[in-house]
Amino acid sequence: MINQIFQFILTNSMITITMKLFKKILLSATVFGLMASGTAQAAGKIVIDGSTTVGPIAKAFADHYTKTTGVQVSVSESGSGNGAKSLINKTCDIATMSRAMKDQELAAARSKGVNPVEHVVALDGLSIVVHPSNRINALTKAQIRGIYMGKYTNWSQVGGPNSAIVIIQRESNSGTADTFKELVMGKDNPISKRAETQSSNGAIKSRVASTPSAISYIGLGFVDSSVKAVLVDGIEADVKTVKNNTYPIHRPLFMYTNGQPTGAVKQFIDLPKTAEGKRIISETGFVNVY
Repeated sequence: MINQIFQFILTNSMITITMKLFKKILLSATVFGLMASGTAQAAGKIVIDGSTTVGPIAKAFADHYTKTTGVQVSVSESGSGNGAKSLINKTCDIATMSRAMKDQELAAARSKGVNPVEHVVALDGLSIVVHPSNRINALTKAQIRGIYMGKYTNWSQVGGPNSAIVIIQRESNSGTADTFKELVMGKDNPISKRAETQSSNGAIKSRVASTPSAISYIGLGFVDSSVKAVLVDGIEADVKTVKNNTYPIHRPLFMYTNGQPTGAVKQFIDLPKTAEGKRIISETGFVNVY
């Protein structure tokens, strides 16, 4: 009789332990599944990664969206190339990019079962900026190209002061750098090895603002009184010239999703079409598409 009681207790104890272990395994599998899926939307959040140019728009959208819906939105600015990687690796819901995804990125995405869908959220003019004390007010694209190739090394060669030109560029992972190379440099004109590299629009603006002989390029929304934007081919970068494509260095700004967005992500992606979204884009210094 004692043995039967002992066996009964032991059996029921094992069942209890087994059930607890099963629940832990099930919980772990669920968490792992969310991590493996790479998106936080399932946990009531939206994860955004990518361009430093699109960053101000994404952050302002995120503040507005969280206040009006309660959905948390995290925004990282690791560069357009890293935004594409995050989407490919399913670690973000939205990739912000200041250039279109490249063919190799699209191929890599599809090889992992990711279907990048492009959404144009705003327009931008790539402003060529110098120090406010520089008497240069205008340059041609050919002159800018010559400066970055190292053909012109002193401002006096393009009508400026007698001082050595300090060339500043973005890092290779930058969509802004890709745009500059495509629209200004062309395929066969390498940038001089003398060029200094900065990691963001903000870092470039600070460097130019503190360096009287510097030249660089930043998104239209980053231009303020600390730097001077020069005319390019006689045209000023502003809302009108960017929207009508007359400013020579203009581009769309993108958000990418894995497939057509739904739910909270769709609401977020659709913000540029709303009155509030348009206001935010204008206030951040960029140009509305809609």
